[in-house]
Amino acid sequence: MTVSGTTTSDATDAPALSDERTDLLEMLAKHRHFLRFTTRDLTDEQAGLRTTVSELCLGGLIKHVSGAERGWSRFIIEGPSAMPDFTAMTEADWAKRADDMRMLPGETLAGVLEDYAEAARQTDELIATLPDLGATQPLPKAPWFEGDARWSARRVLMHIMTETAQHAGHADIIRESIDGAKSMG
Repeated sequence: MTVSGTTTSDATDAPALSDERTDLLEMLAKHRHFLRFTTRDLTDEQAGLRTTVSELCLGGLIKHVSGAERGWSRFIIEGPSAMPDFTAMTEADWAKRADDMRMLPGETLAGVLEDYAEAARQTDELIATLPDLGATQPLPKAPWFEGDARWSARRVLMHIMTETAQHAGHADIIRESIDGAKSMG
């Protein structure tokens, strides 16, 4: 599928994408580009550097966004069972989630970027083929979600987009701390 095109790569007779779906795909592609762009010309070691007091590193941010995108995409289809019950998580569960925010021994930037590209491809396919962007699911249990709220697929996709854009900003700060390179300007 091409972001600006109107068909998926799997079927030449696929229906045209709506303006809304095209807009979602284009905005996601833009924010994904800025996130990936922060890693240009870096080594695996640099991608794993923590340049601030936070646990964040460029490779870890991309791993996190990949996992979040996959989780939220599954949520659109499966509902809250696709996500953990955040209110019941143990210290060990939180520690494992923290590993998703850093480069672990043996991980490479190329591997992290390849996994992100696959997560993006799957989300793009979901956007292009989902029957109803207005279909809702109850949110998973988490202290940061309102009680019995439901989110539409559209809202979940906007959340994925927002998270990607927010983390692209974090990545820009980390990259500038490594070698002064900027995404813009």
